[in-house]
Amino acid sequence: MSTRRPRRLGTRRPVRPASPAPDALTTVDLDEDGWLLSAATGRPVRADRLTRYLAERLAPPSWATDIIVYVHGWRTGQHAAVRSAQRLLALMERQRRSRAALYPGLRERYAPWTVVVRWPSSGGYKKIRKRAHAMSATGSGYAPHVLGHLLGYLHTERGDPADRTLRTRGGQYLHLVGHSFGGRFLCEAVGRAADTQKGGTLGWSTTAHPSRPFTVDTLTVFQMAAPTEAFESLFERLRPGSLGHTAPVGGPLVFTHSRHDRATGFWHLLGERKPGIGHSGMRLSRAGAGLAPNDVWATRLLRADTPYPHTSLDHAFVNIDASWRYRSTRINPVGAHSDFYHPETAHLLLSLADHSRPVRP
Repeated sequence: MSTRRPRRLGTRRPVRPASPAPDALTTVDLDEDGWLLSAATGRPVRADRLTRYLAERLAPPSWATDIIVYVHGWRTGQHAAVRSAQRLLALMERQRRSRAALYPGLRERYAPWTVVVRWPSSGGYKKIRKRAHAMSATGSGYAPHVLGHLLGYLHTERGDPADRTLRTRGGQYLHLVGHSFGGRFLCEAVGRAADTQKGGTLGWSTTAHPSRPFTVDTLTVFQMAAPTEAFESLFERLRPGSLGHTAPVGGPLVFTHSRHDRATGFWHLLGERKPGIGHSGMRLSRAGAGLAPNDVWATRLLRADTPYPHTSLDHAFVNIDASWRYRSTRINPVGAHSDFYHPETAHLLLSLADHSRPVRP
């Protein structure tokens, strides 16, 4: 990989971040077993009413160009989960307004609609690891149903993907964003949300499985709480190659890591006998593993004024070393595990959304 640093674009005066509009965010709640809870009653939604409930709760507004599904991490309450998503969205809006030239694909129109998936995340490490799995477990968890609905996989009739780009049924780009155990939750959920219809091509060079008509455009996890080699076992279905994109992922799977993350370093080492992805990045040690040489790519988190070349993100897996920024100067037992609320984070998410757009001649 070249060590030449990309050129930097000139900066503008910072713009004060704007809070998301009230209708720009909705929430979905799951209980300890992964069952969907009604927003009106707080009780589990009956299985025979699931499709109707999701259609009412997860109908993207007509103005939305992108859907962001955000899943919070360990020890995050319901209100804190919403504040966390709002904080990220505000950073993204500030970054986009102040450095619009970095995102030519978003210049014409970019209006994200966010779904915050909330789940009971309080408890010890092993307890929450088990619960994160339950959110998507076969026959119990509803997380795949939530993603499946957004993708159009629960609809009996579907339209053709707009612009021959694999997006959601309504034509929006779909971006999954998780933190810590929320990323573990997302990877399991998307691995079980697949369907069997036919589709077209993506803006990314990675080709999705031909039986998936609507796919996730990007999946980004900040400081993931999962073993470094989880994609050889836990999330094997998300690996390209002979098993190849059996899940509906058409774009890159991106993971940040920082050596200052004690939660996925020291504490994860105690819990799973090896460091986590959030500390050391994801790895594939198995020889071959059905991967091309560039399917697992490593790069650094770039400054907020430095453009990401398309080639630096256009890979099946992308490890982003954020050690220089995710540091957390506070003295706490988890180190930099939650220290990702920075302009550079917003820049990464916007760059992924920008590169998801169809490649123009």
